[in-house]
Amino acid sequence: MTIELDCRNIDCPGPVMKTKQAIEEQGATSIKIIVDNDAAVENVTRFLNFHDFEVSVESSGRVSTIEGRGSRVQIKKTGSLEKQMETCTLDSNKQQPGHKIMVLIGASTIGRGDDGLGAKLMTNFLKTLGEMGSDLWRIAFVNDGVKLTVNGSSVLTVLEELEKEHTDILVCGACLTHFDLLDQKAVGDTTNMLDIVTSMQLADKVINL
Repeated sequence: MTIELDCRNIDCPGPVMKTKQAIEEQGATSIKIIVDNDAAVENVTRFLNFHDFEVSVESSGRVSTIEGRGSRVQIKKTGSLEKQMETCTLDSNKQQPGHKIMVLIGASTIGRGDDGLGAKLMTNFLKTLGEMGSDLWRIAFVNDGVKLTVNGSSVLTVLEELEKEHTDILVCGACLTHFDLLDQKAVGDTTNMLDIVTSMQLADKVINL
């Protein structure tokens, strides 16, 4: 069954939700999806790859919804849908900790009063997170927090090391787009609000900064 979805001018996580609905409720095995921003392309592609779809992307550049040009994501079913509907990208070979802690970071600083001090506190916090060991499961960056994941960030090396130690790093694609930083993301997976909410549901504990 082939379905075509026009997901232009739909806020995150709308394109992923419509794709998920087409697969689960309409039984789609082949889908054509038109989206209007790079973050949506990454989010839909990652969602489909996780669920064993073969994905190809044709892009006509940055989309204008007025002109109706867009990136087309065309998928073909190649595997079973009998997989747990966890939308975040997880390598099945990764170590699964017994106690899953998720950290949600919504700013590039900690606390209020002095941004310079707040930036130092955030750096120290991220450097210390590794002390959680395998309990540290995922770190999600939203709003101003996504600036910590781009080229030039003072904590980029720290985040790369955490990712190397099997901590999932999720970066809000809509937030990167808002700050015009999508092309500058240097660590983690571009994600959407469905991924983040699902992660919060699956986590044993959520720490919100």
